[in-house]
This record gives sequence, structure tokens and C-alpha cells, in this order.
Amino acid sequence: MLGEYRIEGRRAAEIAASVESGVRDGALRPGQLLPPLRELAQDLAVNANTVAAAYRSLRERGVIETAGRRGSRVRERPASTPREAIRAEVPEGCVDISTGNPDTGLLPPLHSALASAAENAARRATLYGDPAVSERLSAEARRRLDEDGVPDGPLAVTSGALDAIERVLAAHLRPGDAVAVEDPGWGSLLDLVPALGLRTVPVAVDDEGPLPGETERALRQGARALIVTARAQNPTGAAVSAGRAAMLREVLAGHPGTLLIEDDHGHGIVDEPLNTLAGHTDRWAVVRSTAKAYGPDLRLAVVTGDAVTLDRLRGRQLLGPGWVSRLLQDAVLHLWESEAVDVAVVSRSYGRRRDALVDALAARGVEAHGRSGMNVWVPVPDETGAVARLLHKGWAVAPGARFRLASPPGVRLTVSPLTVESAGELAAAVAGALRTGVGRRYD
Repeated sequence: MLGEYRIEGRRAAEIAASVESGVRDGALRPGQLLPPLRELAQDLAVNANTVAAAYRSLRERGVIETAGRRGSRVRERPASTPREAIRAEVPEGCVDISTGNPDTGLLPPLHSALASAAENAARRATLYGDPAVSERLSAEARRRLDEDGVPDGPLAVTSGALDAIERVLAAHLRPGDAVAVEDPGWGSLLDLVPALGLRTVPVAVDDEGPLPGETERALRQGARALIVTARAQNPTGAAVSAGRAAMLREVLAGHPGTLLIEDDHGHGIVDEPLNTLAGHTDRWAVVRSTAKAYGPDLRLAVVTGDAVTLDRLRGRQLLGPGWVSRLLQDAVLHLWESEAVDVAVVSRSYGRRRDALVDALAARGVEAHGRSGMNVWVPVPDETGAVARLLHKGWAVAPGARFRLASPPGVRLTVSPLTVESAGELAAAVAGALRTGVGRRYD
């Protein structure tokens, strides 16, 4: 069953470590079946409860999965092999459009914001026992959420969007629970879910967001949570339209116990309206990160949601980091109040480059998706070949495997490093790479 690899250990922690070592080294391959609990216990001369505890620990860490009588097996993509590792080395001189980073030329300078935060700290230092969220930041964040029709609710601040999503999931779900996720979708999220011991259920998306029928299917299959990207979806650029939002609300109305998490990381870089789904289930959260509009290093996201969810999130946060630095909170508030980012200008800048690339690809007969944000998704028949050929032509793109569960192959192109003029050059290279990859028949 395991070939030449032998699981070792006398205690649960040792057995779990042995399995994880095999996964990490490649001796235990994704999808490989592990010995039945009692069989391994007999082989190691330990109590069956010891092996059960080891397997439980591995499940909770996302290394293995158990499917009833079909047994336990190594996850197809265990948490120990993050999707970020799926990338090609970028040769010198290559244009790197694989990163998903914002255009640094569109990020605001931080000097005055950080200086203002330091002055506030000099007047009154933040100490243990102080409120976790700045009252002024909370008020401004709430005002902006109100403008976009997000339901009223308590507010928290976390260290970025992924931190917020992890805390919301942990507030309600337990290992083994299923989470409906967009496919293709954010690679870090697709790693996080199994790392928490949860199961991913893929939901197909188009340019207007998750497909209602697919969403209904996932919830009927037992998914206890649904994570939706409101706009600037990574990697496809999808944005939930008003019509699609109405249909998804109807689906959620039939599943009021679903935990809804809405990721609005595109706030500040897109002018597509927010068509929120929040408030149509008993448990919900809306997450807004500052990363794309103000800079990834700020590590700050605002979260609102129902009272129970936010109470659990804030309570657990107090037992960990306690709070996100008030210096960062004051800096972000200064950026907001000084209107350091002109959303219309930023949105137009990304939009011109994105539209130029999509149009240039279409003119060459290449299908591409990019309704909002900074990414364009191009379906391809062979990811490995497309990535390699584009590298040879001087363009480093992100393999779609970083973002996919069951959806067809593709590559992600980030427009941040492009100009409108270079978008045409890239489109020509993509079209050429795809033509080269088409197989020929010789009779």
C-alpha cells in the first residue's frame, strides 16, 4: 500500500510526524491510501486509539483526508505543499506578470501617514487594555461600508484578508466541515481551507461571479460556508453583478445556516459597484483589505459581520496577537481622510491596461477574462507548455494550477507591469505560444 515507505512511531505525535515527513519528502504521494487504523496499530504494536489520534491530528492539519469506509489518504494538495510553490523561475530580463502585485506607481506614499501615526502615539501611547480598534478608524470604515450597502454590524481589524477569513472560518467550523470556494480562485485561500482541516467544494465562476446552480449544488452537498469575492476576483477578474447577486441571494435564502464570507479586496482599486450578499444568512462577514490599494505591507483588513461571528473573532484575537498595531490603524485612517488614493484614477489605470490586453487577445482569437481588477485569466489547453513558451518569449506568467481545483487549465496575467502599448506585445506572444502548442496530425 505504501511501497517501500514505512510509517514509524510509538506515540501519536511520532506517527503523525512520520506520515508528514513522508508527504514532505515525496515518499507518500498525493492521493496515496494509508493503512487502515487497526492494521497500522498492529504493525506498530500500539493501541488503535494512538493511531486514531495521529490520523485525527493529520486531518486537522490538512495533511490527510478520511472518506468513511474508503479509508484515509494523503490529500491531493496537502497543506505542506503550498500553491505559491507552483511557479516558474523568472530569468533575468523577463517581464514578470505572474505575481498578482499592485502597480507600485499607483500606491500612495506613506511618509505623512506614518508620521501622523507617530505623532498620535507621542501624544498618547496605546497600552494593554486599550480598545483593539481605533474609534475614528471604526467610524470611517463604517461610513464607507454604509455607502456600499453593507449591513450594520460590529467591526474588527485583522492582519490582512487571509487572517480575517481564517478567524471567521475557525469561529464556526470544525475539521471535516466543507467550504464552498470559487474555482478558479485565490490560491492562498485554497491552501488555507485544507490547512484548517476543512474540505473544499469547488464552485465554478464566470465574469459575473459564482454560478448560482453550482452554488446551490455545493450547499446541497453539505458545504457549511461559502466564500465569495465581490469584485476584482483573483485570478479571473470577475465581479458580482447586480443580477448575479440577486440570484445568489435567492440561493442563500434557501440555506440560511450557511456561513457567508465576502472578500472585498478590490475596494479602492475598482469602480465596479459592490453588490453585496451580506446579511442574507444568519452568519456572515465582509472583509476589506488595504493591500491592493494602499500597499501589501500595511497588513490590515477591516471586518464586519453578525454579532456572534464578530464576538467570536474578537474574543479569539484577544488570546493571540490582541490587536493590530494602532500605528498601522492611524496610518490607514490618515490615508483615507487625506484621500491619498483616487479610486477613479487607479481604476481607470488598471482598466485601460486590462481592457487593452483582453481586446488584443480577442483580436487574435484568444479567449480571455478580466472584468475588473488587475488580473486577466486565459484558458489554455496545456499550462506547462504555455508557461514555458511564454518564458522563452520573455514573459513570466502564473500557472493556473495555483488557482484551480476542478476547473480547466489556464494562466493568469497580472497587468500591473504593463503599459497599454506592451499589452499588444504580450497578446501577440500569448497567441503565438498557444498556436505553437496545438498538436498536429501527420498521416
